[in-house]
Amino acid sequence: MEIRDLIVIGGGPAGYTAALYAARANLEPLVIEGFQWGGQLMITSDVENYPGYPEGILGPQMMVEFRRQAERFGTEFITDDVTKVDFSERPFRVWVGDDEYQARTVVVATGASARQLGLESEVALQGRGVTYCATCDGAFYRDREVVVAGGGDSAMEEALFLTRFASKVTIVHRRNEFRASQIMTDRARANEKVEFLTPYIVVDVLGVDEGKLSGVRLQNVDTGEVTDYPTDGLFVAIGHDPNTKLFLDQLEHDAAGYLVTLPRSTETNIPGVFAVGDVQDHTYRQAVTAAGSGCMGALDAERFLAAEEGHLHDALAAPRVES
Repeated sequence: MEIRDLIVIGGGPAGYTAALYAARANLEPLVIEGFQWGGQLMITSDVENYPGYPEGILGPQMMVEFRRQAERFGTEFITDDVTKVDFSERPFRVWVGDDEYQARTVVVATGASARQLGLESEVALQGRGVTYCATCDGAFYRDREVVVAGGGDSAMEEALFLTRFASKVTIVHRRNEFRASQIMTDRARANEKVEFLTPYIVVDVLGVDEGKLSGVRLQNVDTGEVTDYPTDGLFVAIGHDPNTKLFLDQLEHDAAGYLVTLPRSTETNIPGVFAVGDVQDHTYRQAVTAAGSGCMGALDAERFLAAEEGHLHDALAAPRVES
C-alpha cells in the first residue's frame, strides 16, 4: 500500500491552505475533504473581511478558489467522509468506508459546526438574514434591528459587538436567567441598544417565500403565547461543536471536545499528527485565522518529515564500528 507523506482530513480554509503549502513543498498531499467540504463558509453569503477581496466574495465561491489553488499544485481530493482513524502507530491509517489510506503525517482540519435552532426556515434563510457570526456579518446590519438567540457568554458578546452597527439588538432567551457570566450580562443590560425578551424561544423564521428574513416567530415558554417579531437579522449564538468525534479516544482534547496542541505549534499529543483551524480554536473562528493555522500545520508537518529524514541520513552516514 502507498504510504503518503501527508493526509489532510477536512476541507475548509484551514485544510485547503495546509494542502496548498504541502503541495508546494512537494509532499503530494491527499485531502479527504468530506461531503460537506468548504466548512462554515458554505453557509455564509458575502465575505468582506478576508484580505485580498476588496469588493467582497461569496463564501462558497471563496472556498472553490481555495480548493482550486491547492489542486493546481498537485493536491489530490477525495470528496467523502473519513469513517475511522488509527494514530496508534506509524504510518497512520485513515479509512473512508472500507478504503484505507496511510501517511507519515496527518493534519486534522475538520473544523467546528455552529449549533442551529433546528428549523427548516432557518436553513432556508442562512446567509439571507440568518447568521451565526457577528464578527463576520455584523457590518451588514448597520442601522438595522437584529435579534440574538442565546443566553450564554457568546450571545452577550455577539450582542455587544452588534451594537456597533445595529440600531437595536434584542436578546431572546428561553429562561429569565442567563448562563452567561454576571459581568457579561451586566454589560449587555447597561447598553442602551440592547433589549431582552424572556422567556421566549424562536419557533419559526419569517420571510422564506420572499427569500429574505423579515422577522421571527416567538413563543413564550411559560404561557405558550406566540407572537411575530419583525427584525432584519437573526444571529444564532447558542454555541459551536468541534467536529472531533473521530479523534476523541486518541487525541488530547479539552472539556468541550476541541483538540489541544502544543504551545507555539499545531502538533497534538501524537507526534506527526497536527490540528489546525476551528477544530482547535474556539476563540477566533475566522476564515483568515483558520487559513493561517493551516499554513502553520503544513509547515510543522514538513519540518517534522525533514527532521525525520535528517535523522535517517545521519544514521546511514554514521561510521560503522567493528566489534
